[in-house]
Amino acid sequence: MVEARGDKATTATMRKRLLRRMGRTIEKFSLIGEGDRILVAISGGKDSYTLLDLLVGLQSAAPISFELVAVHVDQGQPGYDGRPLEEWLAGFGCEFEIVRRDTYSKVVEVTPPGKAYCAPCSRMRRGILYSTAERLGCNKIALGHHREDAVETFLMNAFYSGKLHTLPPHYETEDGRFEVIRPLIECPEDDIVANSNEVGYPILPCNLCGSQDGLRRQRVKSLLAELEQEHPDIRGNLLAALGNVDPSRLLDPRYQE
Repeated sequence: MVEARGDKATTATMRKRLLRRMGRTIEKFSLIGEGDRILVAISGGKDSYTLLDLLVGLQSAAPISFELVAVHVDQGQPGYDGRPLEEWLAGFGCEFEIVRRDTYSKVVEVTPPGKAYCAPCSRMRRGILYSTAERLGCNKIALGHHREDAVETFLMNAFYSGKLHTLPPHYETEDGRFEVIRPLIECPEDDIVANSNEVGYPILPCNLCGSQDGLRRQRVKSLLAELEQEHPDIRGNLLAALGNVDPSRLLDPRYQE
């Protein structure tokens, strides 16, 4: 677990830093436009809470008009209690909806012993979000992935799949119905942790993923933490590398003259 920074930054200072970085990302990749209606996926974790909070703050100051609707998917996990999240959303004031689908039973059924639940769980949740976005008239879906998600995914794909691939800031779904955006993709996780700790979001634990040990992502996290002791800027450098690609210097014949 990433710890919050010890600089004792106030909530206002941390929020401004995150808003500034998120705003640059939105502008750089043209993530939000006039008239967009955006479904913001809320998992109950620190990242999605922060995303919704910052987008609502941006909404009031932006020179363009766009709509937000928060959607949480109750996947029927054992011990799940979504009441704190639902109460927070009701008090927050943003339009929201709770969608209840028992995907837990199906995920456990289709996942081979010893394998991670992440892929089937994500696929089923994504399908629910797509159908909900269509029903609610949304043209975009916002996800709360941050810098570490992008860096770790890049390394996992390089180490275990032999490909250079990570989480893009935006992409169009295969059927062309929606654009998926990641406004926090350049925001450091430790800033998000610090903001979450300051604000006190009611975090919902994920018992599905947390029940499995030895996941590859945890190994990559540990490797980055170890390397960071010697090279404090390694995460930022890796993110910068993802945006500074020279295909001619790689071994893919498609990019060789």
